[in-house]
Amino acid sequence: MSTAVPLAYASAACAVAVALIAMFRGWRSISVWFFAAGMGLLALESVCLGLATNSLVEREAWFWHSCRLTAMSFLPGVWLLFSLSYARGGYREFFRRWRWAVIGAFVAPAGLMWVFHERGEMISALNMNDNVQWVFHLQAAGVVLYALFLMWSVAVLMNLERTFRAAVGTMRWRIKFMILALGFLFAVRAYAASQALATRTMDPSLAPVNCGALVLACLLMLRSLFRDVSEVAVFPSGAVFGNSLTVLVAGIYLASLGVYTRLAAWLGSNGSMEARAFVLLAAVVAVTVVVLSERARMHTRRFISRYFQRPLYDYRTVWRTLTEGTTTRVRQEDLCQAGVTLISRIFQVLSVTIWLVDEKKESLGFAASTSLSTAGGAELQPQKDEAAGILRALQDHPDPVEIETSREPWAAALRHCTPMQFRDSGGARVCVPLIAGSELLGLITLADRVGGVFFSLQDFELLRCVGDQLAAGLLNGQLSQKLLQAKELEAFQTMSAFFVHDLKNTASTLNLMLQNLPVHFDNPAFREDALRGVAKTCDHINQLISRLSRLRHDLQIKPVESDLNDVIAPVLSNWRPAAGVSLVQKLRPCPRLLLDSEQFNKVVTNLVINATEAVGQGGEVRVETSQNNGWAVLLVADNGCGMAPEFLSRALFRPFQTTKKNGFGIGMFQSKMIVEAHGGRIEVESELKKGTVFRVLLPIQKLTK
Repeated sequence: MSTAVPLAYASAACAVAVALIAMFRGWRSISVWFFAAGMGLLALESVCLGLATNSLVEREAWFWHSCRLTAMSFLPGVWLLFSLSYARGGYREFFRRWRWAVIGAFVAPAGLMWVFHERGEMISALNMNDNVQWVFHLQAAGVVLYALFLMWSVAVLMNLERTFRAAVGTMRWRIKFMILALGFLFAVRAYAASQALATRTMDPSLAPVNCGALVLACLLMLRSLFRDVSEVAVFPSGAVFGNSLTVLVAGIYLASLGVYTRLAAWLGSNGSMEARAFVLLAAVVAVTVVVLSERARMHTRRFISRYFQRPLYDYRTVWRTLTEGTTTRVRQEDLCQAGVTLISRIFQVLSVTIWLVDEKKESLGFAASTSLSTAGGAELQPQKDEAAGILRALQDHPDPVEIETSREPWAAALRHCTPMQFRDSGGARVCVPLIAGSELLGLITLADRVGGVFFSLQDFELLRCVGDQLAAGLLNGQLSQKLLQAKELEAFQTMSAFFVHDLKNTASTLNLMLQNLPVHFDNPAFREDALRGVAKTCDHINQLISRLSRLRHDLQIKPVESDLNDVIAPVLSNWRPAAGVSLVQKLRPCPRLLLDSEQFNKVVTNLVINATEAVGQGGEVRVETSQNNGWAVLLVADNGCGMAPEFLSRALFRPFQTTKKNGFGIGMFQSKMIVEAHGGRIEVESELKKGTVFRVLLPIQKLTK
């Protein structure tokens, strides 16, 4: 009996054992069911592989290999679901995005098996090898099945990599070995699938490689299962990573295997192919473990610092990383999350948590963490009296402080809020106050430093600088939020003043009418006048609502080919100037433009009305059109009162800013929006007591017929 047979049964037993341990470890999430199902399918596949390898009869070997392919056809879908849900906080959103891929991962392989299995068009017996094992040839349907398996294996690896990249601190520590185990397992399966596709055979010599990889993956999974992942909630980005480690590791492995095989052949080595592949796979996984180890990174960094005479920190790089990672974070939640991630990476600390002071300066609230979920942070939040003691102690203490050995009550409260995953080898816990402008805004707690290294004076100095930077960002964010709220309140009050004033007058008119209605109801003239008053009041309210609706920012235009003069002429023909005000028109020929006539009419109307209201007795309003350097120009000028330079530069095109006694201050704001939506611009020249000139410039485009 080949050694592949007991190894196949052993790997199946390991897979079943790991699945049962996962289900009974208290890891309660939807991903555990996908994990158990996936491990069950792997165990079933290994059993079928062992039975097929041990079969001497062609028909029996064909049957067990077919059963193995059936189990393999369900593996991509199940493990893809697991990779989308494992340790992820928003897995339902990923299920929605990947729904068609998941459906395809189930339907395509299973459909192939259902259609071609009974026909015998998946595999066919080729010959028996030297170890008296049947070698089966992959037919067209079998090649497609292996190609689909290879494609979905890469998808699973990419999703697991995205989860690992998004995790930081203790979250990464908890899931590292599970990600590594599945990454290693699917890398081996992808390699075996690629070999099957290259040779179009199901080579029995690769069976020990698959089974050995499953055993090794189970050992790594056991290491991960004894780390609590119930509170891990990673939120990977929806974007696809361009610098995928999956592709890099796969390329390095395949290239190394090719070089190793050629070298062994050149040296005349008689070692088996599966032995060489398994040794190389074990070496790759060992190197990957070292690369992903935070402790190894820490020792490498300190080795370089010690023997190459480099400082512990490259302060320019650290500061650039910190500023780039926090400057664009406007929301307080985003800034805190970016802060804990950067601090964890800079100081190699697995547990970093930010607590913020509430508005009343009475308590501390959970903001962000690399080790605690939102629910876990809420449970560990200090009580009101504990928070008061912490705030009093840190109010005038801007430097970082070690809280591990302090016997003060406030330090004990902070230790309770900062649980350690590595109590014997995690070093000391440290607190960094966040003080800006002599105001305590919050604090940062650090624990579980890689290697248990204690913080040095150099670390404390950099920690204070980082804390000051984050505190300044928090303070700026709070001030910006208050300023935004004040502006919104000011705008609301301005609108309310307009509404209240007009509605008060309208209500007074209606109230007077209601008072006179019982007395003069029988008078036909009064009733007619009352109806006119009600109609006028309704028109006024509708006009008020219409003018306020112009403040919408989602302006949509529907341009059509038009003559600028034809758009302007109707507005001027309906213009009714005040007594003593003259209108001068000079509409020169212009190329046809793409204009929304209805919207542009509002611009012309607003400019002409403004000019008319600005001039007095004997005033003049000029309206001209022309073209200049690729622009069609509309000029509206008056010799009226003009505008002050300060109003012209700061308030003219802002809503609710006006020099009119009864104006709303939204006409020019709306006009600017319409002109810019057409790709144009407005230029203004004005001088007090001399008049104003508006120029509307619209681009002349070559129109296709």
